[in-house]
Amino acid sequence: MLVLLFWATPISPLLVAAILVAELLPFVLGAPVAGLLVDLLPNRRLLIVALLCQGVAIAVIAPLMGQPVFVVALVFVSGCGRAIAQPCISALVPHIAGEEHSTRAYALLATVRSAGNIAGVTGGALLAGFFGHPAAMLIDGCTFLVYALVLAFVKAERRPSGEHEARPSALAGVRHVRRDGVLFAAVVGVACFVGATVVINVADPAFVRFVLHGDEFLLGAMQACWMVGIIVGNRLAARLTSASQFAHALAITGVTTGIAVLIPATFPFVATAVIGWFIGGVSNGVDNVAIHAIARLRTPEEMRGRAFAAIGSMITGANLLGTAAAGGLLLFLGPRAVFALGGTGALLAGVTCLVFVRRALKREKSPAEAGLSSL
Repeated sequence: MLVLLFWATPISPLLVAAILVAELLPFVLGAPVAGLLVDLLPNRRLLIVALLCQGVAIAVIAPLMGQPVFVVALVFVSGCGRAIAQPCISALVPHIAGEEHSTRAYALLATVRSAGNIAGVTGGALLAGFFGHPAAMLIDGCTFLVYALVLAFVKAERRPSGEHEARPSALAGVRHVRRDGVLFAAVVGVACFVGATVVINVADPAFVRFVLHGDEFLLGAMQACWMVGIIVGNRLAARLTSASQFAHALAITGVTTGIAVLIPATFPFVATAVIGWFIGGVSNGVDNVAIHAIARLRTPEEMRGRAFAAIGSMITGANLLGTAAAGGLLLFLGPRAVFALGGTGALLAGVTCLVFVRRALKREKSPAEAGLSSL
């Protein structure tokens, strides 16, 4: 993605936006179908097919980089493969690690993914610089093929039985999340503060250049601090055990994420930006583990694919809305003001989420009260 954005920037900002939308749109529109596939088909085999789809689509981009329309279409195809792969991985992890070790497994997976993100950004820039954009895309596509080959040697498999329902519904995951008060409050809260926080992704370069008077090195250093924070947050979340703890952690990280963004907005110095980004990364790391863990604990095994897909769709949809809003805000406000708005929005979303999570947990403890209050 880094390579494609570097390639598209000189051509047109509309092409940059089209690539970002093409990657994320399958998560929003295709979540019901992706979740249904995960709950109907053997997951390891489905994951291999999804990875092959991604790898081939990305590799085929290499000879077609002179045709932006085909590039956007292939990014969309790759996004479809990723929309299936992510809930597939989330549902498969407990079958590989065992239910009792799932939280630690999610933490390990998130840690390795964060390290991979750091290596991928660096590697993508180096490959594009030394060998050109097409070669970098071809090598990237091959990494998915290697991943699929490695999975061929994994023995663990999730084979959904479908015994719980005569006619599996693609929207069952959405309905399940909506009916579970605790899960719904946590997921909506995360979606809200993600939508508010994501504005900093768009405002980041302008904030570094015009407010901190830094360069690309400082921007990379700040992002590295966020990634290091994610790894720390992953390890902290691995210590949590109950659904209540995960729900509270998700709400609290909304508050800490808001504070993390408000720190450099209020005190625009390099040191405060680094501290804020580390705190934001820790919060992000806790979220990555907690959202998977609470979904696993509060979802029947046979419905987890659709639940994970529904949750991913809600959060990605908020990401898209926040990204679009940030572009509009930057036309009228400076990057520091955009940071302040994003941080305040995340802080308020976190506090609101905490209130609704506590109410939902209280209703579960007092079913008689919940019945009376609903009349």
